[in-house]
Amino acid sequence: MNRFVLISGCSGGGKSSLLAELNKQGHSVIEEPGRRIIAQEKASGGTALPWGNMASFANRAVEMSRSDLLLAHHKSGIVFFDRGLVDAAVALQHASGLPYQETLGQKRHYSDVVFLAPPWPDIYSCDKDRRHDFNTAIDEFERLQAAFIDLGYNTQLLPKTPVTQRAEFVLKTLE
Repeated sequence: MNRFVLISGCSGGGKSSLLAELNKQGHSVIEEPGRRIIAQEKASGGTALPWGNMASFANRAVEMSRSDLLLAHHKSGIVFFDRGLVDAAVALQHASGLPYQETLGQKRHYSDVVFLAPPWPDIYSCDKDRRHDFNTAIDEFERLQAAFIDLGYNTQLLPKTPVTQRAEFVLKTLE
């Protein structure tokens, strides 16, 4: 099994909380590229923001995700990714039309098992960096789910349960 495990799915679906729990349990975690890019762009006055220039933002996410993969090789054990290169490539296709398969190439970067956070209206909320509405998040989820299936990943929907139970589900699925 590839030790790089991707947690993807619906924006606002509890991915970051799940990854914080996995980190708390001692697992290596790579934080979401999108949130890091937004923080960098806001700090520098940049314009590669999803609500301003989605194509530029997605290109930055592709670059950062590739860099994250290189850095993850220096970590031991399973490394969990809060989104990653596939998410960025799908976003880039949506913003620019460039097929995600072209961005990804032939290499399989993550474990065959990908965990998807389904749309969960009970926990979804907007914030200063997540400005899109729930319907937009559902559309994003559907694009991602279709892409992962198209790419041959074994998608596992995360249960809508408390975060500790979600972490347990992930770890048991990987055994």
